[in-house]
Amino acid sequence: MRTITKEAETTSAAAPLAPEDLAAINRLSRRELKAEEVYAFAVRLCDNHTDRDDEYFDRRALEKLAALFVGKTGVFDHNWSAREQTARIYRTELVEEPGTVTEAGEPGCWLKGWAYMLRAPETEGIIAQIEGGILKEVSVSCAVARSLCSVCGNDIHDRGLCSHVKGRVYEGRRCIVRLADPTDAYEWSFVAVPAQPAAGVVKAYGGGTLRQMLAGLGQDGPWREELRALEKQAETGRRYLEGLRQETVRLGLLAETELSGDVLRAITDKLDGEELEALRRCFAKRMEKAMALPVQLGYGGEEKPGGEDDLSFTI
Repeated sequence: MRTITKEAETTSAAAPLAPEDLAAINRLSRRELKAEEVYAFAVRLCDNHTDRDDEYFDRRALEKLAALFVGKTGVFDHNWSAREQTARIYRTELVEEPGTVTEAGEPGCWLKGWAYMLRAPETEGIIAQIEGGILKEVSVSCAVARSLCSVCGNDIHDRGLCSHVKGRVYEGRRCIVRLADPTDAYEWSFVAVPAQPAAGVVKAYGGGTLRQMLAGLGQDGPWREELRALEKQAETGRRYLEGLRQETVRLGLLAETELSGDVLRAITDKLDGEELEALRRCFAKRMEKAMALPVQLGYGGEEKPGGEDDLSFTI
């Protein structure tokens, strides 16, 4: 299970509160609230388009998130403090985008959420900033069970099965990651910069990187240099694995002429470094046997007793 954080924006300002909306809000409140006590607004939480992190939710994930986000609180900059709680989602809906198709080939859709906050002196400034378009972007935080690579179909975080890099192109296919099987929704936050360009209130979802999580919490410190070093080492390892994979495919095409490049690539994409090296050595040995040169000197005739075979070398 991984934690993800993405961004969006508010999609509308306050609207007249319908009786069914007030009823939904009162299902979450401790006491019966009146319409004049409540400020409600709509937000675009997340969609199924590829975002700036080369990741996306598919429609099935959005449907699960629609149920998970009802009742979840809104905060600022993913600061998980009770003092930062400002609003709460009371209703969600999946909205279609007719005529749009995502990079993954799905019809476009997005998750709309309706949020409310209490009208009080301490929220007057927040309401004014929402109405004025200042507080607009939001980010959602949730957990997903899997992050699936579009090239090989494996979890992109499992380097034993997947060595692809988000955003890179492999044989004409760009690697993007499908965030699958949401298991929980934590919160949504007002933020400054969204990850999803079109999203309303910024989205954040489970399964993000360490850098994303710490940045979201506003932390700083010496871990940043260590993280940069680790990321550099990881990139070096990924380049080595990709080179080893390409060399294994090349030798395989020479050693196993009946196998195509696509088949060999599909095989090697599922292997880790140790397995790739073993397969490369196997193909290399086969090539050595197939291309072995004949012995230049040999015995010319039948065996003769008494070492007379050596006469074959007599000039």
